[in-house]
Amino acid sequence: MKLIVGFGNPGNEYNFTRHNFGFLALDFYAKIKGLEWQKTPKFDAIYLKSGDNFFIKPRTFYNNVGKSIRAFAHYYKIKPEDCLILCDDFNLHFGQIRYRESGSAGGNNGLKSTISELGTDKFPRIRLGTGNDKLRKKLGDTDFVLSRFTPEEKEQLANILKNTSAKLDALI
Repeated sequence: MKLIVGFGNPGNEYNFTRHNFGFLALDFYAKIKGLEWQKTPKFDAIYLKSGDNFFIKPRTFYNNVGKSIRAFAHYYKIKPEDCLILCDDFNLHFGQIRYRESGSAGGNNGLKSTISELGTDKFPRIRLGTGNDKLRKKLGDTDFVLSRFTPEEKEQLANILKNTSAKLDALI
């Protein structure tokens, strides 16, 4: 059994923001696979189940996603190494997809929360590049991660999400 987690913030005001790239990737994956999110949250997350795998989008806000992950993993007895995280990373070029089996938070507050709650950094993650140095410098880090994709970036999203879905299939 695996737990696949997309990072993001709940609420329509955060749709298509950089910080919600994990949510966006899971929504895309669910759509192409014909899967539907459960209407009733569980462990402060919306979820879906496909085969032996759970997919969740925590409702705790980005900086506290670890709480939902820990609760879900504990209840279903899912080991940290069987939790796959999808999160944004502004240190990667826009569209770059990087997989790691473990590692530090690298400044990502959602990963910090997850490491703290699971008590380990030994879990795989897919980092989705949102980097745009010019815009990040103009807005600052906080406003940058909460900003929406530019029109040029939106044009690339379908291909990025297809590539991310293929990566998910390979890892699952």
